[in-house]
Amino acid sequence: MRKPKILISACLCRIPCRYDGRNSAFDSDTWHLLEDSFEPVATCPELIGGLPCPRKPCELETKSKSVKSSDGQDLTKNFKLGAQLALNICKNYGIGIAVLKSKSPSCGKGKIYDGSFSRNLVEGNGVTCDLLISNGIKVMDENQLKVFIHGREGN
Repeated sequence: MRKPKILISACLCRIPCRYDGRNSAFDSDTWHLLEDSFEPVATCPELIGGLPCPRKPCELETKSKSVKSSDGQDLTKNFKLGAQLALNICKNYGIGIAVLKSKSPSCGKGKIYDGSFSRNLVEGNGVTCDLLISNGIKVMDENQLKVFIHGREGN
């Protein structure tokens, strides 16, 4: 039986693509649960949107919906391009589920940093998360993955 594909933030897949050049890898148990149920498709919207690694940290300004780096550069176009390309990957591969990195200006779901670079979290989603959700993709963050997988195994 063929496993369904799932879009995963590349940093969660041990790929060092975060703004600081590191990753945010799943623990081994979570990775094995994921691979048992799905075929992961690793994607970093920020890299495919044209940003380098490492790069300045970025935050989504909640009022203007623009993404700025810590040095004030407006990178909204890169974030929107990366989001569109991630959506295209989902469409091209028939992906209906995504696991995205929490708090990220691209991938964050439910809570993101407020754009002030003061580590203040507010309600909201990252650029890619919003686009995927608005196109019918089920999105969860890495903290919700185990609950989701265990629920699938019980069915």
